[in-house]
Amino acid sequence: MGKMIEIRWHGRGGQGAKTASLLLAEAAFNTGKFVQGFPEYGPERMGAPITAYNRISDEKITIHSNIYEPDYVVVVDETLIGSVDVTKGLKKDGAIIVNTSKSPEEVKKMLGNFDGKVYTIDARKISMECLGKYFPNIPVLGAVIKVTGIIPEEEAIKDMEGSLKHKFATKPDVIEGNLKAFVRGMQEVQG
Repeated sequence: MGKMIEIRWHGRGGQGAKTASLLLAEAAFNTGKFVQGFPEYGPERMGAPITAYNRISDEKITIHSNIYEPDYVVVVDETLIGSVDVTKGLKKDGAIIVNTSKSPEEVKKMLGNFDGKVYTIDARKISMECLGKYFPNIPVLGAVIKVTGIIPEEEAIKDMEGSLKHKFATKPDVIEGNLKAFVRGMQEVQG
């Protein structure tokens, strides 16, 4: 199998980690890649920790299991760092993307002995400024696109606009706000 990128998402129910992983899979598929996007649930309730996964490859994917050694880890809720081993299995040359107002250096200290790359994005700030509500998944997805380089940014923006127009056909203000949040996520990720 050619170069495959594996991503593990950590979030809480209701924050949109599963939705973001599925949007990433859809966007990658639309650029001709082979994809998998799937969640793993524990107790299915609002606020409970959830894990979602992506596999993205230029060739057919023949693996059908959870991801145990991801290339990237995305943490949509920084409070999970204290209760979930978010770096477990993360490849040495991998990277972690955390939704936080903290700097990458501050987050690195929170992660203990993790030696890989750390990126941060203040999705709360972006979401509040663009949408007036806290929906972290779209700005975080923008950061993931930027950090991973899985999809060219212009293609990702076009695809996201199409997905949002389909999902929110009767709410143009929601489309515009989410698209701004997505682009800002790409622009404002630090690390």
